[in-house]
Amino acid sequence: MVNEFVYCPRLFYLEWVQGRFATSDDVEEGLYVHRVVDEPGGDLPPPEEDLERFAGRTSRSFWLTSRDLGVSAKIDIVEVGIDGAVTPVDYKKGSPDRRGTPWPADEIQSVLQALLLRETGYRVDQAEIWYAETRKRVVVPVSDARLAAVRELLGKLWRTAASDNAPPPLEDSPKCPRCSLVGLCLPDEINALRVRERAPRRPRGVMAADPDSRPVYVMEQGAMVAVRRGRLEVFKERENLGSYRLIDISQVCLYGNVTVTPQVMRELFAREIPVCWFSYGGWFSGMAEGLPGRHVDLRRAQYTTPHDRLLTVAGRMIEGKIRNSRTLLRRNSRVSPGQTIEQLRDLATAAASPAGYPSLLGFEGTAARLYFSQFTAMLNATNGLDITAFDRNGRARRPPPDPVNALLSFVYALLVKDLTVTLATVGFDPFVGVYHRPRYGRPALALDLAEEFRPLIADSTVIQLINNGEIRSSHFTRRAGGCQLDRDGRRAAISAYERRMSHEIKHPVFGYRVNYRRALDVQARLLAAHLTGELPEYTAFTTR
Repeated sequence: MVNEFVYCPRLFYLEWVQGRFATSDDVEEGLYVHRVVDEPGGDLPPPEEDLERFAGRTSRSFWLTSRDLGVSAKIDIVEVGIDGAVTPVDYKKGSPDRRGTPWPADEIQSVLQALLLRETGYRVDQAEIWYAETRKRVVVPVSDARLAAVRELLGKLWRTAASDNAPPPLEDSPKCPRCSLVGLCLPDEINALRVRERAPRRPRGVMAADPDSRPVYVMEQGAMVAVRRGRLEVFKERENLGSYRLIDISQVCLYGNVTVTPQVMRELFAREIPVCWFSYGGWFSGMAEGLPGRHVDLRRAQYTTPHDRLLTVAGRMIEGKIRNSRTLLRRNSRVSPGQTIEQLRDLATAAASPAGYPSLLGFEGTAARLYFSQFTAMLNATNGLDITAFDRNGRARRPPPDPVNALLSFVYALLVKDLTVTLATVGFDPFVGVYHRPRYGRPALALDLAEEFRPLIADSTVIQLINNGEIRSSHFTRRAGGCQLDRDGRRAAISAYERRMSHEIKHPVFGYRVNYRRALDVQARLLAAHLTGELPEYTAFTTR
C-alpha cells in the first residue's frame, strides 16, 4: 500500500480505505513473478547473534511489523552478508527506469523494509530490487536522508487514510491507462466533468475489468446447477445441458424452479459472481452475492445526501429518459410523430429543474403517455404479431395484457437485473433510490438508473425483436387475461438483449467507444462520484 501511495494517493485510498480492488494483466504478471518468493523458507538468526557466522543464509517471505510506524511488511528475501549486515531483496516485474535506477514507489518500499529491519535490531546498509525483465538487481543505499523521507511519507499516508474524501484523480497522467483501478477511478471522466470550462482534451478510453465475461441464463425447469473442475455445469436427469468456464461468467440468472448446489454458491461468492432469481415468467425477484461492498463512504453518502440534491439527480435522470425517448421516436417512427416531439422536448426541459417530486412525477407520467401513444409507429405491422392491442391497452403490466407489453416487461426486468448487479458492485445499496420510493424487495436505485437507459436498451431491443421477425405470435401464451413469453420466446428476447448490451456506441459525454454494458458501469460510478462530492453535478446518459 505504501508503494501504491507513492504511485498514486487516490489508488492507495481506493484500495486501502475503501477496500476496492480489481485485477489486471499487470497485477497477474506481478503475482506470477512473485510466486518463487511467496513460499516461506529459511530462518533468519535473531539480531543479537553473531551474524557473520551465518553469512550467506537467506529467508523468504520474512514478516515484520512495527507498531510505531503502523506498517507490516512481508519481505521477499532477506540475505545475511559476510560482514553481518542483512539486505532486503524485493522482487518486481518489469525493469528499472531508463537511467537504470529504481522507480520511486519501488525505492520507497525497499527503504521502508530496511527501516523495519533496523527497528528490529539488524544492521542494514543497503536494499536491493530484482527486476524480472532485466533479471538484474538494483542497489538502493540506505541513508539517513532516505529514512527521514520514508517517515515523512508515512505521515502523509496516514493523514490521507484518515480523510473522509478520496484524493482527486491524477490529471492526464501516463500512470492511469495501465492502472488496475482505472475503470473504477475514472480519472479522465471525473476531471472532464469537474472542470469543463477548461475545455480538457477528450478522456482516454477505459476498458471493462472483465470484458469477456457474460451472464449465464438457466431456464430449464427442474435443472440443477453444479460446479466441477472450474466449470459451471447444468444438468437435468443426468443429461448435461451446458458447461461454462467460471472465468467466463459475470452472473448466473435462474428462471423458475432451478436448483443450485451449495458448492456452486460458495464458488460464485468467492469469485464475486452474483446469482439472480426470476419467476418463470421473467419477474426479477431477488439476488444473492457474497459479502456486501466495502465502499462504506458511498453508502453513507447515499443515505445522508440532502433532499434537494437527490431531487436534482432524479430530475436529471428523468430528463435523460424523456430525451432518449424522443430520440428513439425521431429515429424509428414510420409516421410523423406530430407535436409529440416538441411536447417531449418541453417536458424534458421542465424535468431538469423540478419544484418537487409531485411535479417530477407529473412530467414523467405525461411524457410516458405521449411516448407510448406513438410506440407502435416504430413497429412493423406486417410480421404477423398483433401490435394493435398495445394501442388499446397502453403500457400495462401485472400481468401484461398483450405481446408488446409482455416483451417490454420481460426486457425491463433484464435491464433492472443488470443495473442491480452493477450498483451492488460499485458499492451502492440498490434498494435505496433517489426517485423511486423504497419498497420491500424493490431495487429502487436500479429502477432510477434504468430510466435513462430504458429507451436506448430495452425499448430498442423490443423494436428489433419485432421488426426483425425474431418474435412471433406462437412465442406467447395467454391465460387469465395475461400474456407472457414461452421458453423459446424468452430465449429469443435474452439473445437480442445481450446483443444490444454488447453493441458499441460513441459515449455522448466522453467521446470514446463503449458498449452498453460498460456504459451502465460508467454511469453508476459517475453517480457515486457525485454523491460522494467528487463531481458537482450528475450528468444523465443521453444520445442525439
